[in-house]
Amino acid sequence: MKKFGLIGYPLGHSFSRNYFHDKFLREKITDCSYDNFELKNIGQLKEILADPELRGLNVTIPYKQSVIAYLHTADPVVQQTGACNCIRIRNRQLEGFNTDVTGFGKSLQEKWKPEDRKALILGTGGSSKAVAYVLKKMGIPFLFISRRGSGAPDQLRYEEVTEEIMRMHSLIINSTPLGMYPEINACPPLPYEYLTGTHYLFDLIYNPARTEFLRRGEAVGARTKNGSDMLKIQADASWEIWNNRSGG
Repeated sequence: MKKFGLIGYPLGHSFSRNYFHDKFLREKITDCSYDNFELKNIGQLKEILADPELRGLNVTIPYKQSVIAYLHTADPVVQQTGACNCIRIRNRQLEGFNTDVTGFGKSLQEKWKPEDRKALILGTGGSSKAVAYVLKKMGIPFLFISRRGSGAPDQLRYEEVTEEIMRMHSLIINSTPLGMYPEINACPPLPYEYLTGTHYLFDLIYNPARTEFLRRGEAVGARTKNGSDMLKIQADASWEIWNNRSGG
């Protein structure tokens, strides 16, 4: 049996296991399994890796950055983003990839317009690195918004976001877990009163499908999109990597 799985904490919100279970049934794949591995700290990864049948892992919050220390090799995207969400295991060697970049890049395009010339990235965790990578490739300048300021010129605190900043940045991406199940009433503390119908709000969260962040965009006629398509695209990209069809 070839085993795959997801590491993170908590994992009650995740659809990944069901996605792969359905995929295995649909495609009549009988020699593979996919399970959730809730790790309260990244040090517990060593216990998971002791299984000789383990062939690959997806990585989610909060370990996309800290897991890099356990990799034997990392592809150029992981090296550039400083984040890894996909691990291939061959000959007990851990090879790191970032399929969030593929998932976000393709999913964003559905509702993106050339007028979306500047962006705000909410959060500075592992997922934000993939978002920033894609925006750089697209030539879209961006600012990181977080609860804590770093003093960097490209990062602001939420309370520093003004009406002008909201007006100048029509693309807003939530890469934080704020609003994720079960805390569905939470949302990043933006000045939502400055949202307009010209904004595009993209939430990497997919459970619930309509977060409070997206609801506030919908209320003013903004374009909105959740992370459901991104999840599917990055999951399929991970499967390709685990089966040596891409990623080297």
